[in-house]
Amino acid sequence: MPPLPNTVTKPSAAPERSLTQRLDALERANNVRSQRAKLKKDLKAGRVKIHTVLNEPPDYVITAKVIDMLLAVPKYGRVKANKVLGTCRISPSKTIGGLSPRQRDELVSMLLQRS
Repeated sequence: MPPLPNTVTKPSAAPERSLTQRLDALERANNVRSQRAKLKKDLKAGRVKIHTVLNEPPDYVITAKVIDMLLAVPKYGRVKANKVLGTCRISPSKTIGGLSPRQRDELVSMLLQRS
């Protein structure tokens, strides 16, 4: 079998970014992490209610996983959070922004019943 001719392959990775673009993306990611950490502390302390976050999610929470936010709520460990998500037919990998209106309403009503 003859060797394959040299072919030009398309790069499968994302296009190169400039240093400025990378630094901007890093700064945005750090801001999101900081804001989420503060929100989790507020949830843990009871200053913010989880149903408020789910009904009116701030921009920095849209891509956060629902289970990560539930785990920040007092008295919610992994087992209880997974049970609530299973009852509402929500995957643990689902993001807050990815919740359908039915899922969001069902989850909020269940959390309000348990609080």
